[in-house]
Amino acid sequence: MAYESRGAAALTGLFRCPIVQAPMAGGASGPALAAAVSEAGGLGFLAAGYKTPAAMYEEIKQLRARTSRPFGVNLFMPQPPAADPAAVAVYAEQLAAEATWYETPLGDPDQGCDDAYDAKLAILLDDPVPVVSFTFGCPERAVVEALARLGTVTVVTVTSVAEARAARAAGADALCVQGVEAGGHQGTHHDDPQADGTGAGLGLLPLLTQVRAEVPGMPLVAAGGLMRGAQIAAVLAVGAVAAQLGTAFLPCPESGAHPLHKQALTDPMFTGTELTRAFSGRPARGLVNRFMREHGPYAPAAYPQVHYLTAPLRRAAAAAGDPQAVNLWAGQGHRLARELPAGRLVEVLAAELGAARGEVTRGTPAP
Repeated sequence: MAYESRGAAALTGLFRCPIVQAPMAGGASGPALAAAVSEAGGLGFLAAGYKTPAAMYEEIKQLRARTSRPFGVNLFMPQPPAADPAAVAVYAEQLAAEATWYETPLGDPDQGCDDAYDAKLAILLDDPVPVVSFTFGCPERAVVEALARLGTVTVVTVTSVAEARAARAAGADALCVQGVEAGGHQGTHHDDPQADGTGAGLGLLPLLTQVRAEVPGMPLVAAGGLMRGAQIAAVLAVGAVAAQLGTAFLPCPESGAHPLHKQALTDPMFTGTELTRAFSGRPARGLVNRFMREHGPYAPAAYPQVHYLTAPLRRAAAAAGDPQAVNLWAGQGHRLARELPAGRLVEVLAAELGAARGEVTRGTPAP
């Protein structure tokens, strides 16, 4: 029997264009970017990851002051304390030379694994927003039901069929299906400490097709390497109700990404992307730079401990204008990045989507 929920109509009714701006933790997707995307007819998102509950609440207030359109907030699920302290200590020793070079101490890795999840969730239950999405795991059914009673649509990020089944069982309204092409962290529910973090996951189209077959009728938002309207048309044709783009919005003037990050997306010095644990301890896709090459093979499966450990190094490198020790998160389509205002980018993507659909109808190839 097909899965039936309020998700499809509830989610698609929040946007005019089937374009979702990915929540990018670390400052890229703040109120300015989310508001611009929502105002243009897409669905803007705030990333609550790494922020304090008070900072998240303040950003929600700022976003509401900028737009009356619907938007979403993304939460990181708490992580089990599975990291090996000895492995983290060894990695810290390996990074000692980096700390000396950038004249900054390493960070304290023991700052907790829950990202203040309970406090952030309490705020969203007290002051509801249109959409809440979850990354790095699936909330309990009681949480999903509590949000549903307030009218909040829930979306769970999944990277496998098994995770999709778990999200359906929890009562999620929709899934964000993330292919291995996606920039930034892979949203896997359980990071395997035995894996090196560079193993091949499923590409977006095969994963989307498998998930749709496993959970028929459940609304799917496709994410992973999408940069053009023709690609959005492709994932919609495979069964998604919308496409989520992150890297495409990084160069926008409203994006809070560091200028080094924006410039690197199309800099010929960076020839490709890889998955690495080097910066955070969890597999994440970024532009290959010196830090990734030198430290990626030795980084332990220790998230968020490694994230906190390397944070001062990354800040110091950015302040020094050195992109070689900064986490330059980017999807595989980063070369197609366009430096456009976010609202204009949504308009261009929508026009490309319409053109691609027309070409398919006429039987002519997309440009």
